[in-house]
Amino acid sequence: MAPSYSPEPEAPFRPREKVVEKQRYFQSVHRPTYLKGRYDVVTSVAIPLALAASSIFLVGRGIYNMSHGIGRKE
Repeated sequence: MAPSYSPEPEAPFRPREKVVEKQRYFQSVHRPTYLKGRYDVVTSVAIPLALAASSIFLVGRGIYNMSHGIGRKE
């Protein structure tokens, strides 16, 4: 069975005007590339800081418990 080709090209996913507008915005922003989007600060800064803070807390609690003999199995 032969593939059927459409004479018309497929419609673009986003209008060209919107793409050009976004390109102008991202090229004009004076920030590092990984912080240019709306939610990039959350994924690049807040989540790693939260993970680091929670791991430091858990390590500190573990060291405290070991040094005071808390939670030791008999």
